[in-house]
Amino acid sequence: MQIPARVTLAEATAFRAAALAACAAGARDLDLAGLAEYDSAAVAVLLEIRRAPGGAGVRFLNVPANLRKLASLYGVDSLLFDIRTTATDLGRV
Repeated sequence: MQIPARVTLAEATAFRAAALAACAAGARDLDLAGLAEYDSAAVAVLLEIRRAPGGAGVRFLNVPANLRKLASLYGVDSLLFDIRTTATDLGRV
């Protein structure tokens, strides 16, 4: 699935629909490397993906460091990302 460069409140509905459709079609890896501009709406969509049927098996790859920090700020990083990887990426280990 092609991840958009921008996922803010304005784009969240379209991103959500595309991501959930990709997951329903069997996508298990979502590469977020191209995500350059985002807000808390992106975190909300990732949580919806995780909660969707089959979403527990989806891996979010190449997560931007600031998106990890935003998820951590909301206390949901452990629901979305591998904490050991997150801590290492952020220099906490």
